[in-house]
Amino acid sequence: MFNERLEELKDLIDRCIYSTRLGEIDATDALEMAHFLLEQVSKVDGIVYLIGNGGSAGIASHFCTDFLRTLGIAAATFSDATTLTCFGNDFGYENVYKMPLERNLKSNDLLIAISSSGKSENILAATKVAKEKKVTTITLSGFDSNNPLSKMGDLNFWLDSHDYGLVETGHFFLLHTIVDTFNVCKKKSNRLATSAL
Repeated sequence: MFNERLEELKDLIDRCIYSTRLGEIDATDALEMAHFLLEQVSKVDGIVYLIGNGGSAGIASHFCTDFLRTLGIAAATFSDATTLTCFGNDFGYENVYKMPLERNLKSNDLLIAISSSGKSENILAATKVAKEKKVTTITLSGFDSNNPLSKMGDLNFWLDSHDYGLVETGHFFLLHTIVDTFNVCKKKSNRLATSAL
């Protein structure tokens, strides 16, 4: 059973659709673009905000820590119970990320929005705030190919599965790959730039 699930996950990652506002791109370009966007937000002293619900909130929290500790990039998430219950109780759950982002998001920031279905109202509302503020956005979604979130980012990762476990694990793998290869790719780029001078 473990080997079967592993093969399903491998197949799912192999079939991941990477896209920008201009259309589909390949995996290498998607990885390089993710690194570039993270490097840019760091250069301008921006903050990476990560949002999700349930397991996706756990992924957001995990990578908030990885960006801070491993990459040295300022990052934050709004999954603290006090924040969620305050905004959810007073303004409705669909606004738990939208309203804090309206107050915090600046043009030099980056939003990473994670939703397995790509249809979570609070994630879509928050992503619209980023779009209105002209903030660069990376989305990770799954389930249906026409889910709204999968087309809302400057860079989108879509996994073709309705299996929550596989989609969440796939999102975790994709983000870990971005983190784990960031400094290696950055050093390689710096070496190439230096040798070209």
